[in-house]
Amino acid sequence: MSAKPRIMVVEDEEALSILLKYNLEAEGFEVEAVSRGDEAEDMLRESQPDLLLLDWMLPGVSGIELCRRLRARRETQDMPIIMLTARGEESERIRGLSTGADDYVVKPFSTPELLARVRAMLRRAKPEVLADRLTAGDIQLDREAHRVYRNERELKLGPTEYRLLEFFMLAPGRVFSRVQLLDGVWGDNIYVDDRTVDVHIGRLRKAINIGRVKDPIRTVRGAGYALETVK
Repeated sequence: MSAKPRIMVVEDEEALSILLKYNLEAEGFEVEAVSRGDEAEDMLRESQPDLLLLDWMLPGVSGIELCRRLRARRETQDMPIIMLTARGEESERIRGLSTGADDYVVKPFSTPELLARVRAMLRRAKPEVLADRLTAGDIQLDREAHRVYRNERELKLGPTEYRLLEFFMLAPGRVFSRVQLLDGVWGDNIYVDDRTVDVHIGRLRKAINIGRVKDPIRTVRGAGYALETVK
């Protein structure tokens, strides 16, 4: 999971993959592009995006087979999947949907229409990733205004602490390892060490724990950190 909605594009046609990545990132999504079905399957065992755009015909493992396997796994059985394919026949659409795809887009397609379908599916399946305001206990985060409040008192957070809190508030109570926090908040293309997470957790705690309030950030020894809902 990421503070931005995460989408994985599994498409072996390079030009289309680049086009999708560009347009989705322009809409504010974090995008990971993969060209092989078997590579995507390995990556999905490590972490799950908020939505999967999956081509039907892929090298390694076909999209239809990958979809079937994902639906058989507990971790990915509810992950939103939109299938991309040149197969427009009704029988093929039925086959794709019966395998577990949530939606089906036939190539060539309209990019604005695909973006609209992506947003509609995320609103249905994961409304929190598109919400303008997040709430966890007595903490509110306004994503449009970039402001944070606790018990209606505005807090002053640095940009990294803001992203860290936003990441926690997308899944209150869930324990995140330092590696998961590094990937979700800093991104996997930026090198920082585990100690960096501890430093910014300390800064976040200092910023949100004002007055006589309970510290909502729980340290789980040997596992990581979690944001508890405190009222």
